[in-house]
Amino acid sequence: MNICMLTWEYPPRIVGGISRHCEGLAREIAKSGHNVHIVTLEFPGASPYEEVDGVKIHRVPIELGHPDFIVWTLLFNHFMEKKIADISKNEKIDIIHAHDWLVAPASISSKHYLRVPLVSTIHSTEVGRAQGLYNPDSFLIDGFEWWLTYESKRVIVTSYAMKSELEGHFRLPSEKIDVIPNGIDISRYEINVDRNNVKRRFGIDPSERIILFIGRLVPQKGVEYLIMAAPKIFGQHPEARIVIVGDGWVKDNLWNLARSTGYPHKITFLGFLSDQDVIELTISSDVLVIPSIYEPFGIVALEGMAAGVPVVASNVGGLAEIIEHDRTGFLAYRENPDSIAWGVNKILSDFGYAQWLVQNAKKKVREVYSWKAVASRTIEIYEKALKG
Repeated sequence: MNICMLTWEYPPRIVGGISRHCEGLAREIAKSGHNVHIVTLEFPGASPYEEVDGVKIHRVPIELGHPDFIVWTLLFNHFMEKKIADISKNEKIDIIHAHDWLVAPASISSKHYLRVPLVSTIHSTEVGRAQGLYNPDSFLIDGFEWWLTYESKRVIVTSYAMKSELEGHFRLPSEKIDVIPNGIDISRYEINVDRNNVKRRFGIDPSERIILFIGRLVPQKGVEYLIMAAPKIFGQHPEARIVIVGDGWVKDNLWNLARSTGYPHKITFLGFLSDQDVIELTISSDVLVIPSIYEPFGIVALEGMAAGVPVVASNVGGLAEIIEHDRTGFLAYRENPDSIAWGVNKILSDFGYAQWLVQNAKKKVREVYSWKAVASRTIEIYEKALKG
């Protein structure tokens, strides 16, 4: 099978979870003997074309820019369409696989131009991310998402919570939607790390215990609820430090909130870090907190589980499907700093409980969330789409 996968982000461009998802999926599909073309955006220092682990990566130059994000998105879709047309001159593409609304126009037009089935993976929705539709841009993005699902032969989601959301919001028939969870490369976390050296590298004293957050600093990630939990955490565990990894448009607000807690000296914002730094910092941490108010899947939870770090996560969306409460992690109430603090304090206070969570979590990750299993299911969906 010749598969053309469209994604606006692919390593080294890493904005959210889509980049790592596409990389892991594409590599495993290529290993199984299929021909995978990734069509994505250019990135400074990255080659316009390269083959990595059998995956053919085409990075599309964007010849026109625009300060408005949606206008820019429509522009880069045009250049993606041209690239797909060029690829199709030399290879017969059997299937188009689109990842989220940002590549909807190019995916849909290529489907009709090439006369091949379109499969889409919807990683999240605008109505979920924004917790409603409040402005013209949101309504337009929502329309793109509906259009992509309408034009797709099959729609893949990463959790049953997301399946239910698409059925309700877009009125999609249940039989059109397939649930395939995200995967993770466990081997990346099976490394020896000097925890003290890692802490020193980021200005953290080796005696401090790290409470880690990793993600975009946007409202849906709920970082403010972790910060608001700080007084109750530091009251019981003065040796702890909250470390926030990531960047986003609410960073200044979060910093001001941290100052208001009275503990700004114990809350560290590290900004965006490389993949390797994130892995080493995760392994060196004592608790990973995922306080999201909306999370269709939550791949960072898998990363923490694979790294051997106890996870405290909001009881929402895909997180509630990944984590078994009090067995593979701790599920806190949504938008509830007291619940987050309770879970963090329980883990920091009870080493045996923390290790029990870690052992159960690692076992579940190995058995359920390998990229080999995810790729196998995805190939089945491709075959189903091709059969009509």
